[in-house]
Amino acid sequence: MERKWRIGAVSYLNTRPLLLGLEQSALMAEIELVKAYPAKIAQDLIDGTIDMGLVPVAITPLLKEAHFVSKYCIGAVGEVASVCIFSQVPMEQIDKVYLDYQSRTSVQLARILLSQFWKKEVEFIKAEEGYIQQINGTTAGVIIGDRALAARAHYNYIYDLASAWIGHTGFPFVFATWIANKPMPADFMKAFDKENAYGLNNLPEVIAGIPITEQVYDLQKYYTENISYDFDAAKKEGLKLFLESL
Repeated sequence: MERKWRIGAVSYLNTRPLLLGLEQSALMAEIELVKAYPAKIAQDLIDGTIDMGLVPVAITPLLKEAHFVSKYCIGAVGEVASVCIFSQVPMEQIDKVYLDYQSRTSVQLARILLSQFWKKEVEFIKAEEGYIQQINGTTAGVIIGDRALAARAHYNYIYDLASAWIGHTGFPFVFATWIANKPMPADFMKAFDKENAYGLNNLPEVIAGIPITEQVYDLQKYYTENISYDFDAAKKEGLKLFLESL
């Protein structure tokens, strides 16, 4: 028997539509699926312990080979809601910013936007687990994923990084997409994309499968208004601009 494809995926709510069809498909016989937070999956792809992953796009320059293999991504054409700078004071009063340890792309995006869009000099702090409790006073923090959705009720000021990027560049933003560190068979990817599309076409089924305790935000809105899944030409242009700015 041939070795299974080792595929990594982010374990956040935003990936559920892409994974629903895949996880209940016959294609799983060919796949070993690994789930973790974005920076961990990214490191796995860099290290070669997985073949393909839904990974933060900022790792692209770190890969010996980077193949954009799918029609789908985790992107935004407006407010993304789950990748933000959270603060108790307005932007002009912020002097320190924690950078979420679970992210690569989002912290790079925050650095770019603080410098170029908000024209703000701050001290960056490399965050560790538990850092969210330290976001107070003039110290802000980048929070991503499900924790960001949960945090929205607790901060006076929320600066959405996708909205800021769009305001700064005029292009959509791509946070993550399926990237392989080797060429992938065309027939496999065709089947893979078909399974990715299943959940996007059956969002009520996706949402019904998520425990109420994890639904800290309106998921119908999240999946249809905040996250944009098609890896289209406009997003590819936005991605190219972001990678050139790293």
